Parts: sequence; structure tokens; C-alpha cells
Amino acid sequence: MARVCESLGTAFALGGVAWERFAIDPHPGPRPMAEMHGAEPLGEGAVLAGPETATPEGTRFAEAGMAAHLESKTVLLDVSGGAIGAAAGVATALEALDCDLVVGVDVGGDVLARGEEPGLQSPLCDAVMVAAIMRACGRAGSRRAGSGRADSVLAVIGAGCDGELSVAQVLERVAALGRAGAWLGTWGATPEVADELAAAATAVPTEASVQVARCARGEVGEAYIREGRRRVELGPIGALSFFFDLERAASELPLARAAAGTGSIEEARAALEARGVRTELDYERERATKAGESAK
Repeated sequence: MARVCESLGTAFALGGVAWERFAIDPHPGPRPMAEMHGAEPLGEGAVLAGPETATPEGTRFAEAGMAAHLESKTVLLDVSGGAIGAAAGVATALEALDCDLVVGVDVGGDVLARGEEPGLQSPLCDAVMVAAIMRACGRAGSRRAGSGRADSVLAVIGAGCDGELSVAQVLERVAALGRAGAWLGTWGATPEVADELAAAATAVPTEASVQVARCARGEVGEAYIREGRRRVELGPIGALSFFFDLERAASELPLARAAAGTGSIEEARAALEARGVRTELDYERERATKAGESAK
């Protein structure tokens, strides 16, 4: 997504959230700012990560790996404070880096889920961040009034590449956002982008983004990630990115609406649980409990 902006003559700053997969960081839930060691504070809810930014236990954040790949610091956001706290981090980064557009990027398309999809496994961070971006850009909108540009864009790349929603389910949700007037357009990953994704994956532990690169190189068929637990459909659609006007998309994003206004990650988890949605935080806590019992 950053390279799309760059190709249009727009400078970019990459960022992400301080919440690694349990297989990378066996700590349930996101890391607060106090546990982002070796980072440069930007203000409330956000830091700049360098190549060595890590958890107190020494696990390097994905954003640190990307900083090493790009040879440039990346933004790292604290989502432990729910949508309200994460919105403060987004607003801090906007101001500190003089940005006038936020592009929230999801790999796989589960950010578009309604909550009843059987393969959905990690809806919490997505819901919190989408709600946070909408909140932050609503506050910052007056600064960019009259610019003629959207305050916030939601992008989905690699439909189905995270093994949660199927390609068909993602496209069904894309169509729904299209009917809502939110779909802005679609872009295909170039061979150069595929090569860079593969190169970045040597510094950042990721499986889903590697599948995007495979799709962009013309691979088709089935692939399995997460130690064989999730199936991915490889094909040309996995190399496409779908862009949405986030304000218009809000009516079709019930999980983000549920997380809006939450002041902690636990409050956001409870909001999704009230809708019958199980989250990655539930999964990680169960894994941590089992690991603790096994160690006794």
C-alpha cells in the first residue's frame, strides 16, 4: 500500500500495532507503551520503532523488522487502551509525522467480517483499530478540511490469505461495501512488490503476506499456514487490494461499531463477546493457561 502512495508521488510512514501472534510472543494480548523497549516516544499511545525495538523479554516487534528492512523507523501503536486509547495513538502519529491520510491495511479480509463466519479467529485487533482510525480522523478532520482528500481509507489485500475468511466470503463483503458506496477501487500487486514482500518476510515473521507474494507470482491451488491449521486459496485474487472509504464503510462493519468507545482491550473483547464473537485474546489466554499448567 505504501508503494502505491509512493508511485503517486506521496510520501508515506508505515506503522502497526504492538500485538504479535502468540507463536511469536507468548504473552496474551497487546503490549502497552511501557513494554515497548528501545523505542522513541511520539506522545500518547504511539512510539517510533527502530530495528531493535522489542518486548521486555527481548521479542522483536514486527515493526522493528520492517524498520530494519526499510532502514527507517516505523510507528508502533498501543492498542491496550481499546478504541479510545488507540485513537489517541493514531492522532499522535498524524500530528508528529504531519500526515493527512490514514490507510488502514488488513491482510486476508477478515476486517470486513460480520462476526458469524466460522473461520474468523482474530477479529478484536481489527475492530479496535478500525474504530480508532474513524475516531482519530473525525477529530483531525478540521485540520484537513477542504483538502479534497479522504481522511481515512480502509484497504484489504490478499483475500483469504490469512486462512480465516474464504475468498468467496471476502468478495461477498467487498460487494456489500460496494452497494454501500464505499468501494473506491482495486489495485494489483506488481512483480516488484511481490519481490519486496518476500524480502521483507525474511525480517518480519509472517505467513499471510507471503501468500500475497505467491499469488502475485501466478501460483494457484491450495496452501496451508499456521502449522497446517489454516487453508489458503492461492490465485490472482490474492494479489489484489481493495480500497474503501472508511466513513461510508462503517455501516457494514458491525464489529468496529461494537468496539467504538471502548477504553480498554478487555472492554473491547467483552463488546465482541456480547455479540457471540470469540477473539484472539480469548485464544491467547487459553494457550497461556495451558502452557502454565504444562510447566507445573
